[in-house]
Amino acid sequence: MAVIRDVMPAFDLLQPTSAADAQKLLEQHGEEAWVMAGGLDSFDWLKDRIKKPKVLVDLSGVDELKGVRSTSDGVEIGAMTTLTEIVNHPVIKAQYGILSEAAELVASPQIRNQGTLGGNVSQDVRCWYYREGWPCYRGGGNICYADTPVGRNREHAIFGANRCVAVHPADTVPALIALDAKFVLQTSKGQRVVDAEDYFLGPEIDITKINILQPGDLLTAIRLPSAWAGAKFYFEKVRDRNVWDFPLMNVASAMVMQGNTIDRIRLAVSAVAPRPMRLKDVEDAVKGKPADATTGEMAGNLAVKDAVPLQFNAYKIPLMRNLVKRSISGVEEAKWA
Repeated sequence: MAVIRDVMPAFDLLQPTSAADAQKLLEQHGEEAWVMAGGLDSFDWLKDRIKKPKVLVDLSGVDELKGVRSTSDGVEIGAMTTLTEIVNHPVIKAQYGILSEAAELVASPQIRNQGTLGGNVSQDVRCWYYREGWPCYRGGGNICYADTPVGRNREHAIFGANRCVAVHPADTVPALIALDAKFVLQTSKGQRVVDAEDYFLGPEIDITKINILQPGDLLTAIRLPSAWAGAKFYFEKVRDRNVWDFPLMNVASAMVMQGNTIDRIRLAVSAVAPRPMRLKDVEDAVKGKPADATTGEMAGNLAVKDAVPLQFNAYKIPLMRNLVKRSISGVEEAKWA
């Protein structure tokens, strides 16, 4: 039976023209406010009447949150910069190509024209039970419908399940973690800068939230340090369809080499856990080793050693093993083997 929705709930639309004004409005309205960037995730929630904010703060008129700027130690990307601009920006393509590649694999050209980097990293999980308003743990209930004998969980977590097994869906996030990106937040107490991986929360910390933003906080920019500019990059996304689909899994690595030996590396995966995962144990294990198939094999096996599949997603274990291997060695072989 089709689910019939009413029109969107009524809300006050506020359209600030500066980041300072936006942050003040968010602080003033607290939990009653909803931040809208490109609007793609927001309108999904609003049209389905699952989220009913009293105030919507539209950031589209805040020009200072848009664009890519060079800094003394890399580049800074405004949170309202579109994914299309990131795909095409010459400095990002030349020095931080992994982010350009990841952004180009988000959805479709039309969506990338509207979607923003800040919105992409801050979008909510895509579990259909949660999105349809079922009273699951994340939605305020006392059950995870995906993690039951009859639950559909092909796209869900193989790591870090703690009541909720939904995964974070953003394609750009593993690339940002691999680049050691810093997220710049404007809060009521001033500016706060956090590492990319520390921006996200798992259900063991707060099952109702996906990131550290508190009422009144605003993500304003993302900084890419020069330390990883021009590194050897690898990004791969696996999905059911080449356009639109969220990832079944993606992997990102940044390596600084000494000859064929790995001097420094950062490695991250997404869509395998409720929050994006940096594979620190794997990084430590492969430092000082050649970037070849043997090292890749060891890295892949280490990456999945603690995986716990659900009823319908055991395929993610060999998939992750091979994606991690390829991110080290670049060896082309079957992803599903």
